[in-house]
Amino acid sequence: MTISFKGAHFPKDVILHAVFFYLRYGVSYRDLEEIIAERGVTVDHATLNRWVERYAGLVAEDARRRKQPTDRSWRMDETYIRVRGISVYLYRAVDKFGKTLDFMLSKRRNKPAAIKFLARAMEANGLPRKIVIDKSAANTEGIREIKRMLKRFGCPIPIEMVRIKYLNNLVEQDHRFVKRRVRPMLGFKSFTSAASITAGIEIVNMIRKGQFRPELRPFQQFCQLAA
Repeated sequence: MTISFKGAHFPKDVILHAVFFYLRYGVSYRDLEEIIAERGVTVDHATLNRWVERYAGLVAEDARRRKQPTDRSWRMDETYIRVRGISVYLYRAVDKFGKTLDFMLSKRRNKPAAIKFLARAMEANGLPRKIVIDKSAANTEGIREIKRMLKRFGCPIPIEMVRIKYLNNLVEQDHRFVKRRVRPMLGFKSFTSAASITAGIEIVNMIRKGQFRPELRPFQQFCQLAA
């Protein structure tokens, strides 16, 4: 998918540079306004906010299918972020080497949300051999339902479920990059903007992990994902 910049009043490279810089580093929109101004571009912080909210999610949705292959042993967990003072849940999964598999923001932490996330992750990554979780009842029931659905469709591949908390430390530690970047934002004003921005943060984290084209500089990779 090619992202359209039609109607934008600034060059594509300027927009992508601002979006990437905000997602990757702990800066406010007003700080970013000053940084961009130092490079000879005058743009106000409200415009920068619109750019990030609009383009971060678009880049992320296409990029999640363009990463390098991942392992079939998964680690699944969720963490929370705040939207208008209310907790919402960021479902995340990594493989046994710590590579990001997928992510999804959900208003609920329950069985339907777990099923939706697993279906999304399998659509982008194929069927796992094993899924490690903590002792979450919702995730347990979600995996069981997915296994029942696969069986009804005649899928011969069994999925092993392992419910041991310490084995899931890998994904819990991996939450830190996202949480560290989200924390200075002091919460989001809408679920839609939270979903777009957290997705963008996940993608720059995947770039940092070398999941796309590590021979290129990080910003070059981000631009290619937007092409």
